[in-house]
Amino acid sequence: MAEAGVRDIGSGILPGFGLWPGWLSSEAQTALLETVTAAIAQAPLYQPVTPGGRPFSVRMTNLGPLGWVSDRAGYRYQPTHPETGRPWPAIPPMLLALWAEATGRADRPDACLVNLYQGPARMGLHQDRDEADMGAPVVSVSLGDTAVFRIGPADGGRTATVRLASGDVCALSGPARLARHGIDRVLEGSSRLVPGGGRINLTLRKAA
Repeated sequence: MAEAGVRDIGSGILPGFGLWPGWLSSEAQTALLETVTAAIAQAPLYQPVTPGGRPFSVRMTNLGPLGWVSDRAGYRYQPTHPETGRPWPAIPPMLLALWAEATGRADRPDACLVNLYQGPARMGLHQDRDEADMGAPVVSVSLGDTAVFRIGPADGGRTATVRLASGDVCALSGPARLARHGIDRVLEGSSRLVPGGGRINLTLRKAA
C-alpha cells in the first residue's frame, strides 16, 4: 500500500468524505484484480434492473456473506446470486485489511459490491440507504479507468466532482454517510489494468 497517508478532503468538498489517492500500488492493483476476476468466474457479472424495470448501465456482482441486488421486487441484500442461486464468493483478505486500516474499525464488512463500468456506463446520483448499520462507513476502491465522481450533501444542494484513478480509495462516513453520489462518466483508455478496458469499483459495506 502507498504511504501517502490519509488525505481528508471533506473540508473542501464535503465533511466526512475522505480520499486516499494512490492507496494501492500498481502491484497491489494487479493482485487484487486477479483475485476479483477469479471471484467473478464463480459469481458472474449480470445486469440488474430498477424496480421499474429499467436496466442499469453497469454490470455487477458481489462478494461476501451478503450481496446487494436490484430487480422488480426492489432493492435489498441477499446471500445468493440472483441468477445462479449460489452463495457469493468471500471478500478477499486484502480488502478486509484495507477496510480495517481505512476505517480503524475492528468489525468487518459483510458485503462488497463489484460494479463494472464499460463504454457509456455511469451511475446517477443516489444514496446508500439499504444498510442496517448507518453508522458504519462505505469504503470504495477503484481499479482501471479513471472515473469522474460526483458528490453532494444528503439534503440536496450543490454537488462537486473529483477524479478517482486506479488504486484510489475513498470513504463516506459521518456527515457524508448519506451523501448523494454517482459516476458522471469514465475516462476511457486512462488505464490499461482491466482487460478490454473499463473500470471496476469495489464498495465495502456493513449491510446487516
